[in-house]
Amino acid sequence: MTQATVVDNPETHRYEILVEGDVAGFAQYRLRPGKIVFLHTEIDSAFEGQGLGSQLARAALNGARDRALSVVPLCPFIASYIKRHPEYADLVPDNYQDETA
Repeated sequence: MTQATVVDNPETHRYEILVEGDVAGFAQYRLRPGKIVFLHTEIDSAFEGQGLGSQLARAALNGARDRALSVVPLCPFIASYIKRHPEYADLVPDNYQDETA
């Protein structure tokens, strides 16, 4: 697994994963009162297959938990990650549980 750093970039409304200072991918979001809506996650093709998407999702979801935000997983990648990691299911409101089923 590649060593990377995940940062929240609120100006662009996305979590970014950095490898040696370069943006290798991002998880786009919108903040709403009490929740974070994940819209799209993307890893640059040059960095695919290195586990960066999972690192990014884990950091973004932990960030939501730290900020006491509910997660609306409209992004298929984030929804799939939550499905594979049920320890994050409690972040998803009942009316969005179908996204992670």
